[in-house]
This record gives sequence, structure tokens and C-alpha cells, in this order.
Amino acid sequence: MLPSASRSLLLPHPAPTPPLPGGARVRQFGPPRGVRLRLGPRRGSAAVAMASDGRVERITSTIRVIPDFPKPGILFQDITTLLLDPQAFRDTTDLFVERYKDKGITVVAGVEARGFIFGPPIALAIGAKFVPIRKPKKLPGEVISEEYSLEYGTDKIEMHVGAVQPNDRALIVDDLIATGGTLCAAAKLIERVGAEVVECACVIELPELKGRDKLGNRPVFVLVKAEESG
Repeated sequence: MLPSASRSLLLPHPAPTPPLPGGARVRQFGPPRGVRLRLGPRRGSAAVAMASDGRVERITSTIRVIPDFPKPGILFQDITTLLLDPQAFRDTTDLFVERYKDKGITVVAGVEARGFIFGPPIALAIGAKFVPIRKPKKLPGEVISEEYSLEYGTDKIEMHVGAVQPNDRALIVDDLIATGGTLCAAAKLIERVGAEVVECACVIELPELKGRDKLGNRPVFVLVKAEESG
């Protein structure tokens, strides 16, 4: 099992990208051979919009998949290339905003670090406060912490005391759900103070790592699923 913080997927090696003169390589957007990215679930009114206007297809086309990073045999799902495309970045934010603007969300909790990219614009658009959920010793005030398991050993995340209140309705945002450990720990932090986790929202899901199983009955919404083809 991969560490829960991994942004990658163990799959067969794709054929290498042909080198350019001087040793450079073609920048690769979208999945290499052996991997396909497909749209997320088609439930609810937001799903109708996604099915008809092509935004998720555009988002999918900007996600770069890098073989053998951070170690051999791993295909890394890289959202930094999505961020280079202003329209795809806007589409990503807009799709989440459309889903959550009428759900009474009072707090958007972003998981370090890529949740800090997508969470704040969503929070501003829906009129919610943004709360960072961080790695240990990053927050200056009094914190509560939640430990979670890694492949070897444990890690933990922290949140400022008082940042989330018992009557809050929370949306947890991250770029990707893999094994689900980090998202589950974030949900437990929020639930410990008496708030409700309305949903966990991610851009990408790696279904083969079964992160939803760890989250139990907590709802999860994703735009793109990365799967092995064939």
C-alpha cells in the first residue's frame, strides 16, 4: 500500500516519451499509454452540467502523468500543469462552487498542501471561511491533532483550536484521494469539535487504492478518476 499522502498510482510502465535533440523530452499532458482518466460520478445537477459542457474533459486534458516519480513503478498525477491553464483552473473551481454554493457550507478545510490551492477560491465564492489543515509544527497557535497510518509508521495533521465551531458545516478539499488516510484524519479532526463534514471534494481519485473505503459513509465527490485501461 502506498502512503496516504501519495499523489500517484502503481501501474505498468508506459512506453517512454521520445527524446528531443539535446536530451529534452516532450512535455506530456494527460495519461500515458496504459492509463486513462475518466470523468467522475454523474449524480445530481452538477453532473448534468459536467456531462454537457465539456469542462471536465478540458480539465482532464491538462493533468500530466509522470512515470517513475517519486520512485520507479509509480505514475504521478501532476496537477501543476492544470494550474498553468487559467481556463482549466477556473473550470475546476467553478464546478466545485456550483456543487456547494447552496449546501449551507460554512467552512472549507484545505488539506496541506494542494488543498490550499483549490480551497480558498471555493471558500470565497460560496461565502465560507477557509481553514488550513496542516502538517505538524506548522500552525503557530494551539492545535488539535489527528494521527493516521502510512505504509511504514504514522503521521499526523493539525488544525487550530477554535477555527471550526460545533455548528459548522464543513467541506474538505484536496487535490487527490488515494488511500484516503489524510482525508479521513481531516474528517475526524472536524468531527471531534462537533462540526458536520458535508463532503470531501477532490480533483482526482485513484480508485484502485480504495480511499473511499477508509472514509466509510462520508460523501466524496471527484471530477476525474485515474484508472488503468484495458
